[in-house]
Amino acid sequence: MKLLRSVRDGKVFDWIPEVANRYLENSKPTQFLEIWKFNRQIRTLKAGYTLRIQALAPFCLHWSNNNWQTVQNTNSTATAIDIEFVDITISPSQQSPINFTFFWTNSQNWENRNYQVTVVS
Repeated sequence: MKLLRSVRDGKVFDWIPEVANRYLENSKPTQFLEIWKFNRQIRTLKAGYTLRIQALAPFCLHWSNNNWQTVQNTNSTATAIDIEFVDITISPSQQSPINFTFFWTNSQNWENRNYQVTVVS
């Protein structure tokens, strides 16, 4: 019945403008997110995605997107559920892998291991 009424009226019969505006006009673009954590160490990531590195303790992520030619240090952000994370936005044109290691800020120790996530197109 709703479909017939909508066809006759030339618009959606039970359209609620406030709801439509919430989802159509005020929507944010979709963020593609892939999560790396110690119990789920992904090996590949699509270019254009965001790589989220998670851990259960505060850390500074020591990372590179050009095979360690240059490095960046990014402090983790805490969440309300005691998960720390760092987001790395991967350019759509990125081809080099993302290399990283952890500096644990509470204990002032390095992880002493490098990790790598390959970027694929």
